[in-house]
Amino acid sequence: MILAGDIGGTKSRLAFFSPEGDARAAVDERSLPSRDYPGLAAVLKDFLQAHPRPVEFTCFGVPGPVRDGRCETPNLPWVVDTRELRRVTGSEVVLINDLEATGYGIPTLRPEEFFVLSEGRPDPNGNAVLIAPGTGLGEGILFWDGSRHRPSPSEGGHCTFAARTALEIDFKVRLQKRYDHVSFDRVVSGSGLRRLYNFLKETGYAEEPDWLAREIAGADDPAVVISRVAIEEKSELCVKALDMWTSIFGTEAGNLALKALATAGVYVGGGIAPKILPKLKDGTFLTAFHDKGRLSSVLGQIPVRVILNDKAALYGTAHYALEHWKSAAR
Repeated sequence: MILAGDIGGTKSRLAFFSPEGDARAAVDERSLPSRDYPGLAAVLKDFLQAHPRPVEFTCFGVPGPVRDGRCETPNLPWVVDTRELRRVTGSEVVLINDLEATGYGIPTLRPEEFFVLSEGRPDPNGNAVLIAPGTGLGEGILFWDGSRHRPSPSEGGHCTFAARTALEIDFKVRLQKRYDHVSFDRVVSGSGLRRLYNFLKETGYAEEPDWLAREIAGADDPAVVISRVAIEEKSELCVKALDMWTSIFGTEAGNLALKALATAGVYVGGGIAPKILPKLKDGTFLTAFHDKGRLSSVLGQIPVRVILNDKAALYGTAHYALEHWKSAAR
């Protein structure tokens, strides 16, 4: 069997695939909470104990830069090493970046598994990009090679956060007192939404009602509460926090699109975007995305699509593994 996995800061999704099957035909799929384990090897041992099958080839998408089969994950206290994982699986193991995995997964998705934020005027023979907020901010580039888009990893989410407005500048100054480096990853992520909310509360933007304080304090993920309450328009603090977050997100998506000249399109992935689709649709994201001065007209022609299927990265690692397996078998 082919073993593939989408490894995230919040959860690790593993599944078996038949070498004769396709990337959407998962067998024995299971999702495990990443932070409950000391490393990927421990996750893998639990999965294989519950689903004992012979493993012929393994591919994992991991949230961080991969070098020489090794990855130190920025948003998890893990070191992922193919040598250790080979001992667990008894097979060859390949690590790819998680956004690279999503890039390989895009061709497996159906039209209804995207929401079009902006139609644009795409050039299918141009580059495309991926941006995916979740536990952190993932970014990737899909280079057009003359026949297809080839995914390439990027750690652009860890580039320095560039504040645009007076309020964003005040927010960044506060973050600089806590962190040596303030990246977009610190802002355009689940924890970043919580930081924005706390900043607005502490600087007196609006009062935090008691019911909201209790709900946030009792939540496993406060960002889920903040975004839901914002979309329901039940708290001025939450509405403003999500508005700032979405605008900053749109700004960085536009930055990435310009850096890669992504005339074929921008794909918005990750776990957060589908859950805040009403906010992404209200114009805040696209206004910031298009706001690039003399190059605003270029951004206006770039299509923007939200990936609705949260298994895109899993499909991508399976697609990569199956291609590798079939190529080796020829």
